[in-house]
Amino acid sequence: MKADLSDLNGFVVVMRAGGFRDGARASGVSASGLSEAVRRLEAQLGVRLLNRTTRSVVPTEAGERLLERLAPALTEVEAALDVVNGFRDRPAGTLKLNVPVSAARLVLPRIVPPFLAAYPDIRLEVVAEENFVDVLAAGCDAGIRYSERLEQDMIAVPIGPRVQRFAVAAASAYLDRCGRPEHPRDLLGHSCLRGRFPSGTMMAWEFERDGEVVQIDATGPLIVQIGGATDLLVDAAIAGTGIVPLFEDWLRPYFDSGALEPVLEPWWQRFPGPFLYYPGRRLVPAPLRAFIDFIKATADQS
Repeated sequence: MKADLSDLNGFVVVMRAGGFRDGARASGVSASGLSEAVRRLEAQLGVRLLNRTTRSVVPTEAGERLLERLAPALTEVEAALDVVNGFRDRPAGTLKLNVPVSAARLVLPRIVPPFLAAYPDIRLEVVAEENFVDVLAAGCDAGIRYSERLEQDMIAVPIGPRVQRFAVAAASAYLDRCGRPEHPRDLLGHSCLRGRFPSGTMMAWEFERDGEVVQIDATGPLIVQIGGATDLLVDAAIAGTGIVPLFEDWLRPYFDSGALEPVLEPWWQRFPGPFLYYPGRRLVPAPLRAFIDFIKATADQS
C-alpha cells in the first residue's frame, strides 16, 4: 500500500502541533490543506487516524501507532535530503529554535542579525517559551536552555555570555520609603515581586557572598508567570510597588537610566550562561550546522 509522502508529513505535522491551526502555523500549510491531507490518508488506509472535535484533535490507537513508526522515518528522510545542502555554495532552508524569553531578549539580538546577513538563504524561526520541550516533538531543530534543564542525551554548545548574574532592584522612591536592605534576610520585611515558572515552581530568591548562600522565601503583592509577563514585574518595580529579581543584563538599562536602583549587589549570585542544545543524531541539518559554526566562531572572536 502506497501513501503520498506529503500526506504522511501533513499527518505528522498535525500530531506534533496538537491541532490543524497550530500545525498550519508551524508548517506554513493552511489548516484546510492539512485537514485534506489527513482525510486522503485515512481514506487510502481505510482507518480513522484522528478523532476531531471543535476544540481538539485526538489520535486514535491506529494514529498513535502510525506516528510511532512514521516520525523517525520522516526525520531520516529530511536529514537525507538535507545532505544535498552540503553541495550548495550557501546553506539554505529553515532553522527553528525553541528558547526561553530571556534568551530571545538577551542572547539572540547580538547573534541573529549578523547570522542572517551571513546566510541570506536561511530562514530563522524562533519560538519563545519557558517550558523545557522535546525539540523534535515540537518541530524544532534546536533549543536554548541552561545546564540544569538539559537532558543527558543532548549535544550542548555554549551560546551567549558564559557568566551571568541574577540581580535585585527597586525604585529609589520605594527604597526611600521602605528602607534599603543590607542583608538578604532584610527582604522578608519588603514587598517582593515574584515570578512563577509555567511548571508551577516559584522563582528562587537565592544569594551568595564569600561562600555563604542564603535562600529567601520571599512574599509580596504580585506574582506573574515568567515569560511574556516578566516585563510587568519591571514596570511594577519602577512604579514603586516593590523589589524585583531578574537577570542583570535585563535590568541594566533601567540602572543606567536611574529608573531602578541595584539592591544587595554584593550578594548577586553568578551562574553559567546558556547552551544551544540539539539531539545527537547522525546528520545535522545544514542550517543548524551553519548556526553552530557561527556561534562557535563568534565566541572565538570575543
